[in-house]
Amino acid sequence: MKKVDVVLGLQWGDEGKGKVVDVLTPRYQVIARFQGGPNAGHSLHFEGNKYVLHTIPSGIFRPESINIIGNGVVIDPVILSDEIAKLEKDGVDVVSKLRISKKAHLILPTHRIIDAASEASKGKTKIGSTLKGIGPTYMDKTGRNGLRVGDMIAPDFADRYARLKAKHLDLLRQYDYQFDITDYEKEWMDGVNNLRRFQFIDSENEVNRLLNEDKGILAEGAQGSMLDIDFGTYPFVTSSSTLCAGVCTGLGVAPSRIGKVYGIFKAYCTRVGSGPFPTELFDEDGEKMRQIGMEFGATTGRARRCGWLDMVALRYAVMMNGVTALIMMKSDVLNSFERLKVAVAYKIGDQEVTDFPYEIDEQTVPVYKEFEGWNCNINGIRNYEQFPERLKEYIEFIEQETGVPVKIISVGPDREETILR
Repeated sequence: MKKVDVVLGLQWGDEGKGKVVDVLTPRYQVIARFQGGPNAGHSLHFEGNKYVLHTIPSGIFRPESINIIGNGVVIDPVILSDEIAKLEKDGVDVVSKLRISKKAHLILPTHRIIDAASEASKGKTKIGSTLKGIGPTYMDKTGRNGLRVGDMIAPDFADRYARLKAKHLDLLRQYDYQFDITDYEKEWMDGVNNLRRFQFIDSENEVNRLLNEDKGILAEGAQGSMLDIDFGTYPFVTSSSTLCAGVCTGLGVAPSRIGKVYGIFKAYCTRVGSGPFPTELFDEDGEKMRQIGMEFGATTGRARRCGWLDMVALRYAVMMNGVTALIMMKSDVLNSFERLKVAVAYKIGDQEVTDFPYEIDEQTVPVYKEFEGWNCNINGIRNYEQFPERLKEYIEFIEQETGVPVKIISVGPDREETILR
């Protein structure tokens, strides 16, 4: 029986999922996004071009691929339309390749205002939202107020939109926040009209039918495991399930139909926005990682916080996702480091813990294991046997700690700079 394979990030996002999906996609006929919204940016580099996808699955460049935006995704018609326009300008036939779940929820202009007003009101306790309206949209979804893609083809769509907008304007009266959505609302309605060109599908039926037809399906996550609404570093998390479990609810497939789970992580750690980050570096090493790794958000342009690899968090994410193969990204960023560190435990007061704790604060101190760096350029290497011994030691240590093989190692941003073991 054919199963859905899954590729997702194991850290706080920005692990390089876009490149990996692009490398894996030749094996699959269908690529499906199962959660998140345009707060995620997947960067793909090939043929001298860089593309950033926010909502569209990363298989869109592959000929004859089917790309599905699942019911677990939230969609901003303006951002999705802009994305489509850029791809169409470059000759990509998006209409024939893209299908959108009728059950995916829509981000309204007022959702973005609620997001901004709420974040502004929190002052120092703000969570570092990308202000794209994601959280308020998921709140409307669970509060059973939301507008969905399928509503866009209903004869009374304008009334449904007006009712939800009125509810949002009532809510916004509690905030001292100035806004004007006139221009964006017009763009939004244009976006809705544009999206009506596409196939709206009952994605749960379609995905299961494609599986039964023996089609290879790859489910693509956004953000990272440590931002999961239930199991991430709450409240500094996203509003959806970023774990493998989210595939079942975000696409409508049974747990028994999940196959391989590819877990992606960087050779070090990064995080954007607020929230705990035990291995964060505030020294020259952290700045060096940021500059060499070009650690600036694909969606926001914000500088990412950088730090050593956190094995406590990585083991936790591997366990929660049932990862069957690991993929290590950005190994080359550490080329010129003479010594490397990996957090193998946390010290909390007098206690040393190896399980990821309920809460992380200033008292959570990482316990490090040190490694000699490989201290050479690995960008040109194209097979594992040619890796320097110290890089092999680093990879094999990760395999021992997680109990999962590292199957793919990235040694540069381009599609070709990828070692398959």
